[in-house]
Formats: sequence, C-alpha cells, structure tokens
Amino acid sequence: MVQVLPQIASTQETLEELVNQIGRYEAIVSAWDDSQQAVVMGLKGAIEALHKEALTRLIRTVKQESITALRQAAEDEVVYGLLRYHELIKPPLSQRLQQALAEVRPSLHSHNGDVELVAVRLPDTVEVRFTGTCSHCPASTLTLSDGVEQAIKRHCPEILYVVAVSTEVATPSASSPEDPAWRLVTSVAEIPEAGVLDIKLEGKRLLLSRSGAQVSCFHDACTHLGRSIAAGAVSNGLLTCPEHGFQYRLTDGACLTAPEMPLQRYPVRVENGRVFVQL
Repeated sequence: MVQVLPQIASTQETLEELVNQIGRYEAIVSAWDDSQQAVVMGLKGAIEALHKEALTRLIRTVKQESITALRQAAEDEVVYGLLRYHELIKPPLSQRLQQALAEVRPSLHSHNGDVELVAVRLPDTVEVRFTGTCSHCPASTLTLSDGVEQAIKRHCPEILYVVAVSTEVATPSASSPEDPAWRLVTSVAEIPEAGVLDIKLEGKRLLLSRSGAQVSCFHDACTHLGRSIAAGAVSNGLLTCPEHGFQYRLTDGACLTAPEMPLQRYPVRVENGRVFVQL
C-alpha cells in the first residue's frame, strides 16, 4: 500500500522561498571552478532525467483517466512551467507562431522588410502579411514558401496552409460585436516609453510595452519559473526578470537567456490612441 505523506500547504510565501533558495544555490555554484560545476551539473542532469521520466509516466496515467483533469492541472503556472521545462508540453500555438516569425525576421530585416501574423484560421491555416520592401518584392512568393512557411510548419506541425494576404485588416472599435476576443485595455499614453505597464484583465496578467508607435503585449510570467516580471529593470529595450536575471526583448518577447523560451505574446491593435489586445 502506498503511504500518502501529509501535504504541506503550498502558499505564495513557500513558493517565493523556494525560488529564493534556487537563486542562492545558483549564485554559490557559479563561484566554483569548472570541475566542481561539472559535478553539480551532472547530478542536476541525472535528477532532472529521473523527474522527467516520472512526470512522463504520471501524465500517461492521468491522460488515460481524465484528459480534462490533466488540462486543468496544466493551467496552474507552476505546473505548466515545470512541464515546459521538461519539454513535456507544447507552448501555445500563438507563441510558437511568434517563434517561427522571429526566426525568419533577421533575413527579412536585412532587406528592409518584415512579416506579421494576421490571423489563425483553425484548425490548420495561418494568414501572414509582408511589410516594408517585402510587401511588393517579386520574390515574396519564394520568401513565403522557402522561409516563412517552412519555419511555421517546423514550429507548428498542425498548420498545413500558410497564406500571404495583402489587404489591411479592419481596426476593431471598442464596442465591435464581430470580434469579441478583442479587449480595450489602456491608452498608448499610459504605457511608458522606457518601461512597462502591467494590467490584470479577466484573470490574466498582461505586460505592455511601447517603442515609439509600436505597442507589444505579453503574458506577465517569466518562462523560467512563471513569476511576474513587471518589476524587472528595463534597459535598451530589454526587460530583466527580477528573480533570476532572464532577459526578454520587449519588441517581440524573445528570450536572450534561453532563446527557446520566449514570452507568450498577445496580438495588439491601436485605434485613436487606444490599445486593444486579443485574448
């Protein structure tokens, strides 16, 4: 018979202390020599491999009993962060799409062009729009098939069709019933030029930033341990997590510390100085 140990209350203070302990140990190990660090990393790798195998078996069992329960468990930020860390759960489709576009942007930028996500037509289609010189370049079809489309399908295998559109998308109004997913969250003037604005909306923690006329919105959670990063320092367009120093680029949410772990990004539109976010 399996003995169930008494459960320790999981309070916010307990989580904060655990995070602080990790930070203290990381700081101590960083001061050791290479051979000592190699021993620690070897031990860490072995423990994590054991944990991953245990989590894999647990997920397999829970999945058979109730996929709904598994999805509900993954909604917890700590559980989600741990499963992401062990690569046992995929990032949201929106985040993987932004990763794919971020991958091809350096090449497009070298030709004074860019690409933006227009719409996701579930279950298998994505619409994108080329901007700058790419919007009227004769080679844009080749760019779509050889660059953007391949990157999207690599990151999002469930997407089968990538369509380039040239028409402008209508800007939503505050009371537009056609697209209820858009929410009026703030005004452009409220978002500091050299900082961030954190907002709670319908149970979600949002983080908004602005660079000139460009406004970006992200889920306010470090992809390392899921903690809020709103209090982090901003310098040269980079936001540093106040807990463990993970750095994120505020224009696109890219993580400079761990490139495979960007911030979750929400689509943004601006109308007459008002900022709308699509949840």
